[in-house]
Amino acid sequence: MLKKEVQELINTGEMLPLMEEFYTIQGEGAHTGTAAYFIRIGGCDVGCHWCDVKESWDANLHPPTKTDIIVENAKKYAETVVITGGEPLMWSLDYITQQLQEKGIKTHIETSGAYDFSGVWDWFCLSPKKTKLPLERAYQEADELKMIIHNKNDFQFAEEQAAKVGKKCKLFLQPEWSKKEKMTPQIIDYVMEYPQWKISLQTHKYLNIP
Repeated sequence: MLKKEVQELINTGEMLPLMEEFYTIQGEGAHTGTAAYFIRIGGCDVGCHWCDVKESWDANLHPPTKTDIIVENAKKYAETVVITGGEPLMWSLDYITQQLQEKGIKTHIETSGAYDFSGVWDWFCLSPKKTKLPLERAYQEADELKMIIHNKNDFQFAEEQAAKVGKKCKLFLQPEWSKKEKMTPQIIDYVMEYPQWKISLQTHKYLNIP
């Protein structure tokens, strides 16, 4: 059991279950190729079977870390921070985003949108999952919709999700890594037929970087 004082700090977002933090190149979506500092927060119950960071699921494995320390680390490296998980919206992100933005750092998030909205965001990347659908606020906030394509049925799911986001939202289809040889040609054909979509690739894996 966490001490009461620690739990209270977690509740306010002044501590977070930090899994890892690292400076790298954004590999996916609208900001591909951009340098960014990634903050990966532990905890997720969305349960994607193809998740490549399953070690993030159990928040208890990742020690509560003072958010101020995380912010100071980020400030040393980057003008843009990407908060990811796990599922980062399981935690209150108001405090960390306020601290980052006060230091002139842009705040981006990658989320399934399945939990209550928190934080102040320069870029909101929504990646819905069938196992736990986004809440309405997430669709409203989305700057980017990133749909993972694991099989042919996922194209229909992608269209259903695209119908719920605003006109400002950029639409991306991304092959699930283990199915990329099979699904990438289908995604190419789909985007050529429906050019409102763009292709996202996990370029960081091709580049062999975090």
